[in-house]
Amino acid sequence: MATDIKETTHAVEAASLMRMLSARPRLLALGEPTHGEDTLLDLRNELFRQLVEQEGYRTIAIESDCLRGLVVDDYVTSGTGTLDEVMEHGFSHGWGTSAANRELVRWMRAYNDGRPAPERLRFAGFDGPLEITGAASPRQALTALHGYLSARVDAGLFPCTAETLDRLLGADDRWGNTAAMMDPTRSVGKSAEADELRLLADDLVSLLDEQTPHLITATSREDWERARLYGRTATGLLRYHSWMADTTPSRMTRLVGLRDQMMADNLLAIAERGPALVHAHNGHLQREKSTMRMGGRPLEWWSAGALVSAHLGEEYAFLATALGTIRHQGVDTPAPDSVEGLLCALPEDRYVVDARGLATALGDTLPAPRVSPWFGYAPLDPAHLAGFDGLVFVKDVPQS
Repeated sequence: MATDIKETTHAVEAASLMRMLSARPRLLALGEPTHGEDTLLDLRNELFRQLVEQEGYRTIAIESDCLRGLVVDDYVTSGTGTLDEVMEHGFSHGWGTSAANRELVRWMRAYNDGRPAPERLRFAGFDGPLEITGAASPRQALTALHGYLSARVDAGLFPCTAETLDRLLGADDRWGNTAAMMDPTRSVGKSAEADELRLLADDLVSLLDEQTPHLITATSREDWERARLYGRTATGLLRYHSWMADTTPSRMTRLVGLRDQMMADNLLAIAERGPALVHAHNGHLQREKSTMRMGGRPLEWWSAGALVSAHLGEEYAFLATALGTIRHQGVDTPAPDSVEGLLCALPEDRYVVDARGLATALGDTLPAPRVSPWFGYAPLDPAHLAGFDGLVFVKDVPQS
């Protein structure tokens, strides 16, 4: 068995990945089974550098707030702000404290220095302005979209004024009430003001689309694309808040599904620029349905990767990552008959496995999934192997 698996392995290098994939995907998605480990982010950084230098990739997209990501993109493309400011304000989920993320941003800025705009690297967050505890106010996205349009489009075409938006939005802290995640009655998402804002946001996005030829000429395609991001985010947030206020049994399923839909819409827009490396949790990038239990109730929804794959087909490729040990989190050597245990038996510390070749080598009887003693690590599901384009294996993840 070990010999059969060994024949499916490759180095974690851009050149060997492209040979294994047989074609350069527009979106190359690299998943991770846990967050916050710089060992995995260092591997991501090295792979991105190789993809840039050898394969013409120019964008990296990570599981972070799409609006905050604009702060990072402005810094790496034009030097706006300082590295410290960018790490503090350009990331969500606490990712700005990561040494590996800091090194990624530093390297991208250094690479871009002195290069013409078409050759510069781009950074994108593709998550919505969402945290586990709640969702942001739609103010930033809505007012930015309105401001972009109001400077360039006849006022008579507008559905509302900036003052009307401000009045309907009210205080931002009422949108960010963390109690609303578990108690829908605490959400403002189905208030009269929120319902009116959803209609106005839809009208503003429609106006943006209607005026596309004029707007691209009057500003630039890049400014227009940023306005589209504001529009997607505003409508997505208002939809999310509406479901936060819902009291039916479908509430949580819709919320997790809406988050991945927002991710997918951002990734499809990023794909329009050209080839990009995408990095997020395996669960957001897989082609299979995602599942989890919350409050004792099973949830099932299509991940961002499944949605993007349905649109892009072979131009989307997904590499899942599996791990041997994370000892500082209590994840010790896997059972020898698990997939992770079989991969641990090989001599290399890290490599890429042809996932479909591995599935063939394992035969009809797949090993049972590994059980993690730590909630923050999601082991590989052997039944998903055939849906991977490759499997990155890292034998040990030391403490960062």
